[in-house]
Amino acid sequence: MSNIKVYKGTSNYSSDVICNLSDAKILKKLSNYSSDIICYVKSNKIYKGTSTYSSDVLFTVSDGKVYKANSSYSSDIVLTIKDWKIYKGNSTYSSDVLATIKDSKVFTGSSSYSSDIQFRIDGNVIIEEFVAIWYAVKYCF
Repeated sequence: MSNIKVYKGTSNYSSDVICNLSDAKILKKLSNYSSDIICYVKSNKIYKGTSTYSSDVLFTVSDGKVYKANSSYSSDIVLTIKDWKIYKGNSTYSSDVLATIKDSKVFTGSSSYSSDIQFRIDGNVIIEEFVAIWYAVKYCF
């Protein structure tokens, strides 16, 4: 299986690859070294590094809701993903849109302007993989 690359903005240059997805692992830039694994997707959980210990769960994804760690409490929802929009917390209000996903591009807020593209994913990903990519882009770089 080939790697899915995540690029800054509208770039296609390999020098602008933020991270890549390979075999359910998010790795730094174009790396394929195990020491460069940022997080790992298994089932509906995103784990820190290569761990699969319950204490290393970063997020749990269920029905478009992204929970902190192993939680399933509504108070622990950090993101809601619905209708190609990413919302803050448990909200689906337009004022709480953090990003919009369109044509494999992630735009700031509700924008669809090319100048507002945060990053681009060069392949199809499932929601858990997207959350892992979002985490890597937003919190690791």
